[in-house]
Amino acid sequence: MTLRALFAVLIVFLSVGVSAQDRIATTALPAAERPFGTLRDQAAQQQVWLKKRLDTFLPGLMRSAGIDLWVVPMREYNEDPVFSSIVAPETFAARRRTIYVFFDKCAATRAPVNASCIERIALGGTSQGGVFETRSSTRPVAAPVGGRQAELWGDEQWQLLKAAIEDRKPSVIGIDRSKTFAFTDGLSSGELQGMSEALGATWTTKFKDAESLPLGLIASRLPEEDAFFNTMTALVWQMTQTMFSEKVIVTGQTRTSDLVWWWRQRVNDQGLGTWFQPSIEVQRQGVAEPGDDPVIMPGDVLHCDVGITVARLNTDTQHMAYVLKPGETDAPAGLKTALANSNAMQDIAMEEIKPGRTGNEILKAVLDRMKAKGINGTMYSHPIGVNGHGAGPLIGLWDLQGGVPGRGDAKVLPSMWFSIELQATTPVPEWGGQPVRMAQEEDMIVGADGNTRWALKRQDKLFLVRAR
Repeated sequence: MTLRALFAVLIVFLSVGVSAQDRIATTALPAAERPFGTLRDQAAQQQVWLKKRLDTFLPGLMRSAGIDLWVVPMREYNEDPVFSSIVAPETFAARRRTIYVFFDKCAATRAPVNASCIERIALGGTSQGGVFETRSSTRPVAAPVGGRQAELWGDEQWQLLKAAIEDRKPSVIGIDRSKTFAFTDGLSSGELQGMSEALGATWTTKFKDAESLPLGLIASRLPEEDAFFNTMTALVWQMTQTMFSEKVIVTGQTRTSDLVWWWRQRVNDQGLGTWFQPSIEVQRQGVAEPGDDPVIMPGDVLHCDVGITVARLNTDTQHMAYVLKPGETDAPAGLKTALANSNAMQDIAMEEIKPGRTGNEILKAVLDRMKAKGINGTMYSHPIGVNGHGAGPLIGLWDLQGGVPGRGDAKVLPSMWFSIELQATTPVPEWGGQPVRMAQEEDMIVGADGNTRWALKRQDKLFLVRAR
């Protein structure tokens, strides 16, 4: 066939086209590359979670915070941190100005609170799949006066808010303002000014920093989400074990940057996301610092820090591996002891994390028990969920082992998740007493009953990489 004839056939083919279903079929990934189903499947599940989370957690959080009416105003691309916890999966940003209003109808009588007590109103926004009652202004924008418009489109939303508040007459109005928690400081200065001017002193004097309300709502997770998180964690384990194996690593050739990009590509190939750049580190006998991007060699201790994002949920995991030397079938005993010390810290953390305790209280208890066992290490654990470094109490920071002012004073809640992140440093006899750092991070769940459990499991054996 001549080149001209080939082009003619191609043009005919393109002009005929294919059906939408055929196009989907020809471009679809195999099922194995979609471990959590299609985006449409995930969105449907997220929508169910959204309604159930608002029904389950919001009433009690509003009542315990002493807030009758919670107002969350925002503008496009300056969304409140609570935004992704109150909107549908198809909503990526606020539209112009959107004001979400939550009102406890039962607060005035102090009747027991439940889902039917809470009104959910979206001013200038959509119903988010039926989760909110929508209200919008139809009044036209006034003509310019004195070189500016007397009423901008967004200002109409403030009048809707004022009307909603005057109808309900709340005693306490919660706003997202905080000097301590970023998650509860979503009200921008411009929105606060516009809202205050519209509402006047009668209502602004009733403002109260919501503080614990958005913090708790962002942090709280359903049992159905717990099960989904278990599946996410299982995939992470599968991927780290593959990455730290001879299937991927060729000793003497593979660099740490190769593993970083293997992880990024593998995540992308499965239709997943990640909320941070993964990292791979090497510890080597007799070498203080192997360099920025070392080639992996036999005898190396490997460490990874990786995560995935699915359906607005995140994981955060650190695993350890050992590259076998010729003739070795297992890691040296000293490295196993080093990992066991890190495991002991994990056990203590799981025992000390309980609802009602602050992050600083937990940190002190863990460090006291750790030192009593003669373990040299640090703890720097954090909540996880909708955000990788999630809403709730910090349990130490790597450079703040005496407690974290403010953010460490928040309390653990039932139905929240943590990344138990820590490290133990142990001298290894086989390495001439050289200290080896075993940094581990494993995600765990605080159940609705207050009991703690690993999202899947924790690593108590080094992954072994065989030379090839």
